[in-house]
Amino acid sequence: MAHSGVHGNNLTYPLLLKACANLASIQHGTLLHARVFKLGFQADTFVQTALLDMYSKCSHVASARLVFDEMPQRSVVSWNAMVSAYSRVSSMDQALSLLKEMWVLGFEPTASTFVSILSGYSDLDSFKFRLQGESIHCCLIKLGIAHTEVSLANSLMAMYAQFCMMDEARKVFYLMDEKSIISWTTMIGGYVKIGHAVEAFGLFNQMQRQSAGTDFVVFLNLISGCIQVGELLLASSVHSLVLKCGCDEVDSVENLLIAMYAKCGNLTSARRIFDLIIEKSMLSWTSMIAGYAHSGLPAEALDLFRRMVKTDIRPNGATLATVLSACADLGSLSTGQEIEEYVFLNGLESDQQVQTSLIHMYSKCGSIKKAREVFERVTDKDLTVWTSMINSYAIHGMGNEAITLFHKMTTKEGITPDAIVYTSVLLACSHSGLVEDGLKYFKSMQKDFRIAPTVEHCTCLIDLLGRVGQLDLALDAIQGMPLAVQAQAWGSLLSACRIHGNVELGEFATVKLLEITPESSGSYVLMANLYTSLGKWKEAHMMRNLIDGKGLVKECGWSQVEVNSSYQAFAAGN
Repeated sequence: MAHSGVHGNNLTYPLLLKACANLASIQHGTLLHARVFKLGFQADTFVQTALLDMYSKCSHVASARLVFDEMPQRSVVSWNAMVSAYSRVSSMDQALSLLKEMWVLGFEPTASTFVSILSGYSDLDSFKFRLQGESIHCCLIKLGIAHTEVSLANSLMAMYAQFCMMDEARKVFYLMDEKSIISWTTMIGGYVKIGHAVEAFGLFNQMQRQSAGTDFVVFLNLISGCIQVGELLLASSVHSLVLKCGCDEVDSVENLLIAMYAKCGNLTSARRIFDLIIEKSMLSWTSMIAGYAHSGLPAEALDLFRRMVKTDIRPNGATLATVLSACADLGSLSTGQEIEEYVFLNGLESDQQVQTSLIHMYSKCGSIKKAREVFERVTDKDLTVWTSMINSYAIHGMGNEAITLFHKMTTKEGITPDAIVYTSVLLACSHSGLVEDGLKYFKSMQKDFRIAPTVEHCTCLIDLLGRVGQLDLALDAIQGMPLAVQAQAWGSLLSACRIHGNVELGEFATVKLLEITPESSGSYVLMANLYTSLGKWKEAHMMRNLIDGKGLVKECGWSQVEVNSSYQAFAAGN
């Protein structure tokens, strides 16, 4: 058109700018802006609003604001476009400030204005933003549009789901005059996000009864719920619905189905789905490799990875992290070193997920020196990298080194610790017999960082006290713990009783353990070992007979060696 000498008018350029916005093509958008300016259309409100929207969707908010500020006349659409620009990059303070200014100047915000603002909270999660979101909801109730506009109500529910406030989301849901598939999907996804899979499936059943229809997003949420629950029968039912609705060939659904079956312990079905995928994506390979790795089959995970690298698909950081985890589980240093060479050859050595997995792999394979070398190479260390190195020292019994590194992380680097890194610190104290340090960090964790003790923290504490013979103190600590965390703690105390030959306390711990986990053979075995260590053969024999009498199965001990790149496992009694 331009080559033929036709320049277009104020209706032509908004359409072209909209195309640039949809393509996120800032290069073509700026060329059109120059042409608009040259032709004298820059004062046209329609053209200016299209320019503003183009810059917004191309993530050039500063340019969008310049266009907005230079507009001689603004419409509600112009204000909405600028509010949307700030919301799109989650600059919520600016978006709300503009909303107030808009209101003061007499422009009535529309449902679209508030949909834009609410969408800005999709990646935010803090108390401040929760209060802002609730304030917007109050404003919508006052305007009388909170539940009448479907898109607006959906945005409200999505915001509450993002903040894990599902009670508030449910109130909006049941007050809606009309519900769309997105309404149902938002609620189901919100329940899955907070781990309430039962409520999610209950809502899906209600959705089916009302013939609301389904789409693949609903199934993504339901499959994620099955992964949480880990029940094979439920997983199979969801899969049958996926097949019935024809969503089984959607790439994201296929990948989640693989993960779902692997989580439910049915690797045969997971592999069948994987093998049926004609054009396997990188996510498909990663899902199946992770399925093997997380199911205790690291050799199979590595075999599949070797198949993957022979294809045109190149693994990403997540794939390599999973493979390195499999190497760590196998204890195969040679394979781990091969993977590291592959990482360097493919330019992934700066990926922090890969670096963290390399540290973990080398430490599990017995090479703490190599783990430290990888750690030192990381330029911008995050909490996960520090935790991996601290944990490496812990499992190698290098308690002082772990504590020194933790101190450097919190003081010199100013990184706030979380519950996971404290588990590693307490483990380090336990393995090195650093009782005073362990008690200090157990208290500091709660007092300074408000971290509630988990099962892992409590078990480390009991193990620490038990190793140095502080059995009475360990008993007092267990009796002060919630019942939910006592089972593993009693097991640690029973092990300590065997080391220190305390039969009376060992018998007491066994009684407590059997009250909590009567079907576990481990408690009987630990007590039998205690009797054996003290020469009480009759009592030991009686405990082992109880295992057979109750029909319990003792898990067989085994070890593994690598010979000529193959792995041989040996069970007790071989």
